[in-house]
Amino acid sequence: MTRPGSELSRLSRRRFLALGSFGLPMSAGVIRAAAAGPATAAAADAFPAHPPDLVREIVTVAHFNLARVREIVEARPSLARAAWDWGFGDWETALGAASHVGNRPIAEYLIEKGARPSLFSATMLGQLDVVKAFIAAQPGVQRIPGPHSIGLLAHAKAGGAQAVPVLRYLESLGDADAPPTSPLSSDDMGLLTGTYVYGSGPTERVEISIDRGALMFTRMGTTPRGLRHLGDRVFHPAGAAAVRIRFAASDGRALGAGALGAMTLTVHDPDLVITATRQRA
Repeated sequence: MTRPGSELSRLSRRRFLALGSFGLPMSAGVIRAAAAGPATAAAADAFPAHPPDLVREIVTVAHFNLARVREIVEARPSLARAAWDWGFGDWETALGAASHVGNRPIAEYLIEKGARPSLFSATMLGQLDVVKAFIAAQPGVQRIPGPHSIGLLAHAKAGGAQAVPVLRYLESLGDADAPPTSPLSSDDMGLLTGTYVYGSGPTERVEISIDRGALMFTRMGTTPRGLRHLGDRVFHPAGAAAVRIRFAASDGRALGAGALGAMTLTVHDPDLVITATRQRA
């Protein structure tokens, strides 16, 4: 009759000797690990969700790097369906990224690996019958913007020659493009730039800057978000049409006159989220 624990003891001894044969130090910790069973890698804080850095990476590289997309998806197939929130609810999938930049090889690879096709991917890929079916089933759906507030019409343009029939169809509808923004001069933008603080922590500050002619909102340590002007110094972040970001001179003076004075920034989503005050230079 086998005594309780004798089989485990023999197994542990074999592991112990095997470790010793490779010249590894056989400390008490090693012996206990051998008895406990195969080692398990430490789980990430997000477990069982995928590591956020990896999710963000595949959505990023899905814009331009097929080789890296393949590496990630072959290792973790479900990441073909990955989505990332760039800020304020501007969700973008890996397939959505490939679609709005017109990267057909990446889009087709992701769909082959299980990414969920969408109206936007069908538009970029030139699938006219699919696009027409979407719009017939849900009239007005062509007005819904994609990630970063990029309209359906822009996806058709990104699709190149193969998407021309879809482009012509969407043009005939007359409302498949992103809504226009209210004009804002570079001088007016300059009056709003600076660092706005809303707390004592090192990341509790927002940098308002200008990049390639667009006003940008960046909370310290996060991805810059483009701002779309709605008029009267009220904006919404790209990809988040329900959010409102408002600027005002704290002392009640007109924007030009108050530019060197205190300026406040408020974010509403839809309730007030933060009030930040611009630091003096």
